[in-house]
Amino acid sequence: MLIHNFSAFIFDLDGTIYLGDKLIPGASQVIQEIKNLNKPYVFLTNKPLASRKDYARKLSGLGIPASADNIITSSFVTAQYLKENSPGASCYVVGEKALKEELKNAGLEVKEEKDGIDYLIASFDRDFHYDKLNDALQILKKGAKFIATNPDRTCPVENGEIPDAAGMIGAIEGVTGKKVEKILGKPSREIVETALKQMGSPNPEKSLMVGDRLETDITMGKKNNLQTALVLSGVTDRKTLYSSEIKPDIILKTIFGLIDAAQVV
Repeated sequence: MLIHNFSAFIFDLDGTIYLGDKLIPGASQVIQEIKNLNKPYVFLTNKPLASRKDYARKLSGLGIPASADNIITSSFVTAQYLKENSPGASCYVVGEKALKEELKNAGLEVKEEKDGIDYLIASFDRDFHYDKLNDALQILKKGAKFIATNPDRTCPVENGEIPDAAGMIGAIEGVTGKKVEKILGKPSREIVETALKQMGSPNPEKSLMVGDRLETDITMGKKNNLQTALVLSGVTDRKTLYSSEIKPDIILKTIFGLIDAAQVV
């Protein structure tokens, strides 16, 4: 089994472990086998719509052993980055409740008004509207720094895809003429460092990144000396894979390929 070749595992969630509220077949068996082998694992997601506790509850409900300590979100990494580099900074958030709560938990000030803002944070926001776009314009004109949680164009769901944070980032960039200065989610160095630290700092070259996106999951793994496995159960299909210059080390039909050779492409 492939899982014997690695000492630690980083798993994407959407498209890798589940699609929407539906578990991808074989996922629970893979995680249980890794747990039985006493190897560390974390789940890494760019999706900033829920807390780490919420993700852990969802996984546990689907039969996946998980606690909040097993979850790394782009919201968590963004909050930790600001806590370390600009403690107590004031933030205006184009995003949802879970991100705002993560920032508050890290001692940052989340403001609704446009004045006195240190950081404009762009994220996946299903309530994005014109007033928020105008606020972002005025805030950046006053000199705030512009960062984002994640660069994803779409988010995979059971019946396809929905718009993700790239839509909010693109709209803000379009009206302000300013480019986002830093993105803390995948494929950033910061999110990999957070994940490895959470697992006790295993050797990256012996650790496996498993995900469904070439431009985030696999690119991030390659840039940070991780081994990489692409699953074809999410966003990336075979046509996209074979036409891309980004090449994973392993290709799997689904995550089940880590214990079932028939699922290895």
